[in-house]
Amino acid sequence: MTSRAALFLAVIGLAGLSAAASLAADAPPPAPKDQNAESAPKSPAEIRNDLYARLAASKDGDETEGLVGLLLGSYSQSGSDTADLMLARARKAMQAKEYDSAEQILDAEVALMPDWAEGWNARATLRYLDDDYDGSMADIAQTLKREPRHLGALAGMAMILESRDKDEEALKVYERVLAIAPHWRRAEDAAKRLRATLAGQQI
Repeated sequence: MTSRAALFLAVIGLAGLSAAASLAADAPPPAPKDQNAESAPKSPAEIRNDLYARLAASKDGDETEGLVGLLLGSYSQSGSDTADLMLARARKAMQAKEYDSAEQILDAEVALMPDWAEGWNARATLRYLDDDYDGSMADIAQTLKREPRHLGALAGMAMILESRDKDEEALKVYERVLAIAPHWRRAEDAAKRLRATLAGQQI
């Protein structure tokens, strides 16, 4: 893996903590309360669906970058305070390269909430950083089973495929990413580079 690819995945996998804060900070102000009805707050899944719709409609790279950050933050919202705390602790351990500790936490997290995509994605990121690409791909598959549009998992898959010289497959995954986030510069640049490589050009 190139250092650029490793950094990219590290950002994708670990950005959820700061992005989650941005999600709260950038959320629109609450609408005036209806005196006759109390509207329930949106679920994490509803928030993600709104962000996917905004990404699809975005025409600007800067706007897309901001929306991707919010989306990464929304993935980290499980609806369980316990699971969210475990994820935060695992990411802190990963940043400190305490991979054994992070693995113990994430194994427990996946057992606690097996239907939460981000628990699997966090472990996929850990395994990638620990050079266990087969394990990472297995966890990516579990992530995408639960969240088929998970941008972090898709980006990680593309980079692993590229590291295995499967450039055509990697390009298809990046094109899938761009179908979700059409103006995401990181994915655009990766797809452009792969197309050039496949065309026999040297960059």
